[in-house]
Amino acid sequence: MALKSMTGYARTDGSNEDCAWVWEVKSVNAKGLDVRSRLGQFDNLEPKVREYAQARFQRGNISVNLQVSWARPTTIYQVNLEVLDQMQGAMADIQARFPDSAPPSIDGLLGLRGVVETGEAVLDEDRRVILEQAFMADLERALDHLAEVRGAEGAHLHQVIENQLANINDLRGQSEALAATQPDAIRTRLAAQVMELIDTVPALPEERLAQEAAMLMLKADVREELDRLAAHCEAASALISDTGAVGRKLDFLCQEFNREANTVCSKSADIELTRVGLELKAVIEQMREQVQNVE
Repeated sequence: MALKSMTGYARTDGSNEDCAWVWEVKSVNAKGLDVRSRLGQFDNLEPKVREYAQARFQRGNISVNLQVSWARPTTIYQVNLEVLDQMQGAMADIQARFPDSAPPSIDGLLGLRGVVETGEAVLDEDRRVILEQAFMADLERALDHLAEVRGAEGAHLHQVIENQLANINDLRGQSEALAATQPDAIRTRLAAQVMELIDTVPALPEERLAQEAAMLMLKADVREELDRLAAHCEAASALISDTGAVGRKLDFLCQEFNREANTVCSKSADIELTRVGLELKAVIEQMREQVQNVE
């Protein structure tokens, strides 16, 4: 089974002494390949994420999300001694002016703006490199799992589309049988109409009426459309067993299928043939919905 779906989901996780992490990868259908990532403070990994996805997939809207839970504090606090010295000098002046006031507490001084500064804890370069290597190894596992999921879904799509093609072929055979009886029905009906016209308009040449009748029968002939439907079925069967991304080609074929079915319905001079033509259109539309998910 060569077909691959564009829809799927995969998840992997890992941890070390610094943090625990989770990769989530989702994929839905798209005209081309679109990779979007949410990596937080590790957005420098985005080019590699895109490279890894492009190596495995040709179509699909792929969302990659990295969640990191740190095992150590990520925020550090630092006392700005210069600001603290300024505040202490200012407090000394205030106490000199207001000797009865209580001296400032440590908590009060530390609560003043600018005395305590916050920042993010930074990994040293070696530990960051090791961590990012672990991240990318787990991302590869997630993408490989996503490829497996898309392949399994593709096997299901292969079976569904194969059944729909068989249904289309069966309806095409019914249409051929009905189309074979259509010329006689048209000839009988037109003969009666021609005789009525000759009686009503005697000056109308019988030869001209015969020519018009022949043109109507030619326009009602659906054998060419049915032959093209057979060729499209063969092409689609070959595509779903081919390797690579065939979704776009299948989508184009579905448009051709629909065009032939529309023409069969518009040419039909028989109620039963019209019914079969409408059923053909319904099956083709169902197949096209499935094809939208094929890579």
